[in-house]
Amino acid sequence: MRYPSATADDFAETVEMVKATGGRIMATAADIRDLDALRTAVDEGVEAYGRLDVIVANAGICVPAPWNEITPESFRDIIDVNVTGTWNTVMAGAQRIIDGGRGGSIILISSYAGVKVQPYMVHYTASKHAVTGMARAFAAELGKHDIRVNSVHPGPVNTPMGGGDMIAALFAAIETNPTLNNMGTPFLPQWACEPEDVAAAVCWLASDESRYVTATRLSVDQGMAQF
Repeated sequence: MRYPSATADDFAETVEMVKATGGRIMATAADIRDLDALRTAVDEGVEAYGRLDVIVANAGICVPAPWNEITPESFRDIIDVNVTGTWNTVMAGAQRIIDGGRGGSIILISSYAGVKVQPYMVHYTASKHAVTGMARAFAAELGKHDIRVNSVHPGPVNTPMGGGDMIAALFAAIETNPTLNNMGTPFLPQWACEPEDVAAAVCWLASDESRYVTATRLSVDQGMAQF
């Protein structure tokens, strides 16, 4: 990866932040490429708290490169994490929501690249379009259980993933085809949003306020997908 991944300290900090608000949390580290590990984590959570209502499939990776510099290994890694890992996340918990008998919400984090296209990221664009389609397909089949499935499509977000070496790699790729530079220009003056902005969209989709919203693509991208 060209950016720092989340660490054990980040994980522990999140746990403490939840506890500080008076919330309860069971935190388990697992590889989303490992379906059995995800199922074990879900089973432990349901045993502790009684049922599962919401799934958020958020994990993903991104490595910018011109089309002819993407290696088979890089393409496979992107698909394994972004597509198979997202599918695993839903499969690990959807039946548990059904078993709860109250319906629920499943939210898949796609991308601006899953609505339009992200130049210099053929593998990433392919993976995020797959996630967009996956959300709608799951929505069709799980609707009879009163389970809503939607996708969220962020543009640039101010996180370690969206800065530093990632930006350097993207600009290096841009130099190979400058005619694509204007793709994804935002309508709003802010080029990037904050993680809290994406989280707010996810919380809305998880809440009863969106109880009739399903199979929908919700963009949080400053209008980038429209340019």
